[in-house]
Amino acid sequence: MDAEAVLAWVDTLVLTKTGQRLSDLQKTILRKVWQGHKYLEIAADYGCTEGHVKDVGSDLWKFLSQQVGEKITKTNCRTALAQYFQTTSITSQISRTQSLSAPPPFHPGIAPTTEPTNFVGRTTAIAHLHRLASQGAKAIVIQGEGGLGKTTLAQQYLQAQEFEVVLELLMAKETQNITSAERVVEEWLQHDFGQEPSVDFGVNLGRLKRQLQTRRIGISIDNLEPALDLQGRLLTAHRNYVELLRILTDGRVRSLTLITSRDRLCESSLSLLHYRLPSLDQEAWEQFFRHQEIAINESVLQKMHRAYGGNAKAMGILCGAIQEDFVHDMAAYWRENDGDLLVTTDLKDLVASQVNRLQALDPPAYRLFYRLGCYRYQDVPTIPTAALLCLLWDVPPTQQRQTIASLRNRSLIEHHNGGYWLHPVIRAEAIARLRASDEWVTVNHKAAEFWTTSIPAIETTKDALQALEAYYHYIEINDFEAAGSVILKSRNNQWQQFLPLGSTLYRMGLLQPLLAAITQVIRNVRSERNLSELYNIWGDLHWITGKIHQAIACQETTMTLAHQALQSLPAAPQTPAEKHQLYYFKMLKVDSLLSIGLYKIDLWELADAARLFQQVIALAQNTEHHRWAEKATVCLALVNSYLNLPSASLTLVETIYHSLLTEQLAEHSGRFAYFIQILGQTYVNLGNFEKARAMHQMALTFSEAGCYTQIKAKTLNGLAEIERQQSAFDIALNHHAEAIALLEQIGAKCDLAEAYFQLGLTHQKMNNIVSSQTNFERAIQLFTEMQAPQQVLKVKQAQRS
Repeated sequence: MDAEAVLAWVDTLVLTKTGQRLSDLQKTILRKVWQGHKYLEIAADYGCTEGHVKDVGSDLWKFLSQQVGEKITKTNCRTALAQYFQTTSITSQISRTQSLSAPPPFHPGIAPTTEPTNFVGRTTAIAHLHRLASQGAKAIVIQGEGGLGKTTLAQQYLQAQEFEVVLELLMAKETQNITSAERVVEEWLQHDFGQEPSVDFGVNLGRLKRQLQTRRIGISIDNLEPALDLQGRLLTAHRNYVELLRILTDGRVRSLTLITSRDRLCESSLSLLHYRLPSLDQEAWEQFFRHQEIAINESVLQKMHRAYGGNAKAMGILCGAIQEDFVHDMAAYWRENDGDLLVTTDLKDLVASQVNRLQALDPPAYRLFYRLGCYRYQDVPTIPTAALLCLLWDVPPTQQRQTIASLRNRSLIEHHNGGYWLHPVIRAEAIARLRASDEWVTVNHKAAEFWTTSIPAIETTKDALQALEAYYHYIEINDFEAAGSVILKSRNNQWQQFLPLGSTLYRMGLLQPLLAAITQVIRNVRSERNLSELYNIWGDLHWITGKIHQAIACQETTMTLAHQALQSLPAAPQTPAEKHQLYYFKMLKVDSLLSIGLYKIDLWELADAARLFQQVIALAQNTEHHRWAEKATVCLALVNSYLNLPSASLTLVETIYHSLLTEQLAEHSGRFAYFIQILGQTYVNLGNFEKARAMHQMALTFSEAGCYTQIKAKTLNGLAEIERQQSAFDIALNHHAEAIALLEQIGAKCDLAEAYFQLGLTHQKMNNIVSSQTNFERAIQLFTEMQAPQQVLKVKQAQRS
């Protein structure tokens, strides 16, 4: 069998077993592994980290192992599956299995003829959605009260179509927890389309629109109403969702967006259709209960259906109660509960009634239920079993699994493939009861501690987002100091660095959640240590986004706070704690000085940069902070090469060359990638192209292995300079184009301006006057926006020459 045949079989197998298709990344992993590729190669091809590929691959091998009854790994998958196909003669059955199991292709106006056993009574609703799609609808709002099954309908409909990609947005239940539209679009671009997002929202919308115009994509936006005001318009704080919806409803896109909401969306500027979802009829309820092996009593069923208005969620909750407490006997359940049934059929009252019953019958499960209201179910939409267990501190270990099962059996918690979550309406009830208890602070502390301890290292974006979850729990209880500590907790990361979570987040491109998090806590943090380091990270964020003067102000604040802390320490520290404080605040001071020096290079204020690097060397040379002296020496050599001081630059660069490369690089390559690139640039300026090329190739290897997009772009820019100097113009132009594309993706304005300047120089040397002037003007525009007049002067001098 070839890779595509295997892929078709596995895709059908996954669909049959889970109701979902393989993701794009899962397909890529299976295809590439079958062809003999390594995880690192797959990650580079797909545009994600190697760690993320390993995580997804591991889950895929576990699933296949369960299905074929033999351990499947990356190493043996081809041999093991080939043997399985041979022994079961499955090869000849693949096309027949596909025709029987795969969903029908998307044909507007044609509804599927069968429904899964847990999805009943919606044939008419699906046909209605088909009709709307066939009439050209790009976005449909499925509207109705809580528990009708709006989300399930949207999911089933999208899964039944052959979309290339299905994007999901789970809107927060509480307004203050809503994820920004900017963050949503960044996440889609980065993790669903393999593109590095820009820091500019408009640019990201344009990239998303191009994807929607060229590919068949399904989008599910679930539970929109928390983002709406009383008039059904999007709240002022979330008006950017209007811009996102405008893209999704554009007549030229090939996508289909399904939005679920209790409230009507009233934005006159948007072209969308509403579909009011009706309740399930009694026949659907009977079909569902029969599938769940409930003894049907027609008279009781009619009363229950009428009492609860045919609500789909109510149906599931009642089924769980009947199964768990009344041995599948519907009539017995109704005899006990008929008199206690609330008159209203509102789902909230139904949930409250069911939770009250849980409280009376199973107090430990009841406490777990309301404690689960502390989790957000947003960036991390499902929580693992361990997240439930950490909330059962008052239940004996032997009874904890039984307590979880009690919630599952009563349909008070959703679960799939090891992940748990609360239905939004049920979570609202859990939150209300948690807030009314005396456990609000304790529960959020427990949850925050769980997220912190469960992520020992940051290898993937998923790890980083889970680690950040602790921050939100501390914010809920107004513990800003602890929230800041979450951002500053150091862990090993995939680049062999031991860095604060905040530093790792922005290296991974997660700028928006980090900016929002620091902005929310920094005015409320009192600890000098936490506050100084938060300003240090905040400065780097401003630098990356091109706000250099704000970045400098942040680092100056860091140094002021560090100096104040050092002044309060004893002149001769005695205790280990005092000695560590002395080391830490001195480190912050030299790190901030080094950072400002780098910022000054981007402003082309070279004399100031040189002075700052000299200060770092004087403070750190032959001390515990000697690594900063080495980095500053590399940076000073670069500045001297720009200042036409070749002798001074060569002396410095040769001094650092061997110690940086031979002593430390072998073990800590990822840590020094940025400074290896600077070393290479220095050699370019000195005309030593052999060493320059070697340094740049090393930096390129490290940046590609660790997904350092910014370093890769800067390295390509340096390689382009080398090729220009040696008149290899075609190669130089290719490097320039790739560097500019990468920098535009991540929105690194300083480096982008320099890249356009270097491209202008290349065209100038090729006598392409018009092209050179165009790129020079683009560089001037960017440098002007950055308020970097010396850079503007540099470019204009090159123009005149």
